[in-house]
Amino acid sequence: MPADGTGAEIRLRPPRNTLNERAVAWWRVQWLLMTLVPVVPLAVLGALIEPARFWLLLSAAVIAAAGVASALLLPLWWFRTHRWEVTEDAVYVRTGFFWQEWRIAPMSRIQTVDTVRGPLEQLYRLATVTVTTASSRGAVRIEGLDHEVAAELAERLTRITRNTPGDAT
Repeated sequence: MPADGTGAEIRLRPPRNTLNERAVAWWRVQWLLMTLVPVVPLAVLGALIEPARFWLLLSAAVIAAAGVASALLLPLWWFRTHRWEVTEDAVYVRTGFFWQEWRIAPMSRIQTVDTVRGPLEQLYRLATVTVTTASSRGAVRIEGLDHEVAAELAERLTRITRNTPGDAT
């Protein structure tokens, strides 16, 4: 019998679904906001402290350039590598490129399903679905979903898990 105790076979395979295309812009804005955190104080200090102006402004410029380059490239890369799928047996999620993480949450192990929409996600009409299981690795998160798709997914997962017997082990 498979490890999930349901009699269904669950195997590692590439999930079929991509995230919403708006996730790229959402990730870019997040990255740029994180870049502003060190750049703004460095620029302000550079404007105020004459003896250190060159080094402070140079540091701000280098961090800003790295942040902008990362904001342009990384979200595209993430979009190409993040995948998800929900079947009657499990939730499948794959993230990462160099260090790929494949997570499978059997329906019999799901404890809660949450949908979260932060301020930026609301702006981009996106949501994150968090599937909490009894795993020590923590919850399975599917970020960058269209908010309507996320709501339908949460409803579907709730319906499937309600009709799935718990783990017998």
